Amino acid sequence: MFSMSVPWWEFVLRGVVVYLFLLIFLRLTGRRQTGQYAPFDLVLLLILSNAVQNSMNAGDNSLIGGLVSASTLILCHLLLSWLTFRFAWLQRLVDGQPQALITNGHLNKDLMRKERLTRDDIEAALRAGGCLHMREVERATLETDGSITIVLRRRDSENDGYPPV
Repeated sequence: MFSMSVPWWEFVLRGVVVYLFLLIFLRLTGRRQTGQYAPFDLVLLLILSNAVQNSMNAGDNSLIGGLVSASTLILCHLLLSWLTFRFAWLQRLVDGQPQALITNGHLNKDLMRKERLTRDDIEAALRAGGCLHMREVERATLETDGSITIVLRRRDSENDGYPPV
């Protein structure tokens, strides 16, 4: 259990080489905005990556095998990125389309249920958008990256400052 098949410094060297390789390639491929992961999303992602590791490396634990696997994943990502840029229908297929979550102060509960959004999620997005009540919202859009974009109604001089809902 405590004996290693290779010297400790090889583990360190492998870790540093793979880290630098991925850092350079990811930096060269450009940046894409990623959504914020909840802790359970991150745990699932880590478990899935570990689960598919053996199917990717076929039991080969060599450094070159790992770099080849990482290069393949990065090249696949670049190819898909280029294809989705080139073909709008593929981009819609891969990324989906933005959807109206709130229209004129009315919540689309079917979409909320379908996307498993809680009331807390929506209230947090409203606060981030600068409002406290749905009646203040002209439109809230669930974007393809999972973020919620808020467009506030114009204030009316009568009543509470907002048109009636």
